[in-house]
Amino acid sequence: MLSTQNVTALITGAGRGIGKRLSIGFAKAGFRVGLLGRSQGELDVTKLEIEDAGGVAIRIRADVSAYDQVSAAVDKMNSTWGGVDVLVANAGVQGPIGPFSENRPRDWQEVFDTNLLGVLNCCRAVLPQMVKRRSGKMILISGPGAATPRANFAAYAATQAAVARFAESLAEENRDHNVQINSLFPGQCYTSITDDILRAGLRAGTAEVEDAEQVRLTGGVLPEKQTQLALFLASERSNHITGKLLYVQDDWKKLERENGRANAFTLRRQVK
Repeated sequence: MLSTQNVTALITGAGRGIGKRLSIGFAKAGFRVGLLGRSQGELDVTKLEIEDAGGVAIRIRADVSAYDQVSAAVDKMNSTWGGVDVLVANAGVQGPIGPFSENRPRDWQEVFDTNLLGVLNCCRAVLPQMVKRRSGKMILISGPGAATPRANFAAYAATQAAVARFAESLAEENRDHNVQINSLFPGQCYTSITDDILRAGLRAGTAEVEDAEQVRLTGGVLPEKQTQLALFLASERSNHITGKLLYVQDDWKKLERENGRANAFTLRRQVK
């Protein structure tokens, strides 16, 4: 994909937060963007912002936890633009905050259905066409807890670690098909999840609250930095990179020149 003209990207959770930021960034870079989310109103706003800036997007209302809905969304991408070149699996929920022993089981279920099953559904829906044409990129957005423990967020952290290991495993399966699958940690930035942590107070833990307060004050990681890494992983410049867990603050640009050791930039986090 030397040029982004006529290249398509399906982005989940595109109505708000990081998904919205990435959708706008991809559209500005020239991608035709499929906006997938559960809220029609939020998708409408994202689409309007993209089109006002001269970009191209379609709205697809769907719940990633339901495979039939995801499959129908991919069918719409196929009929509208001929396929999905890039998948950005971003949709996620925070889930219960506080000691695991006090969590309600139904809350764990929602976290796993959206954060893990939702990613599996999206990858399964787009993978066959990528394998068939021997070209494709999957970028699985991961969050805090993927590579380090996260007290009071056990269910969420478990899903993030699972997503990162799933990306590594799926990447190994598809190396010979020229389909690259990586997970991306976009760093802390201000979203509705920041407010969830602040509302939870001490149930979230002192360190989490302090970090959230700082993010609310500063805005956290700039959207441009998140988009820059995502666009790199969506480009031909990263064709040799697959099965990696990349943090937005990593020195990831050196990977454009070399792939590094097998365990570098993975769930094992051997980055040196």
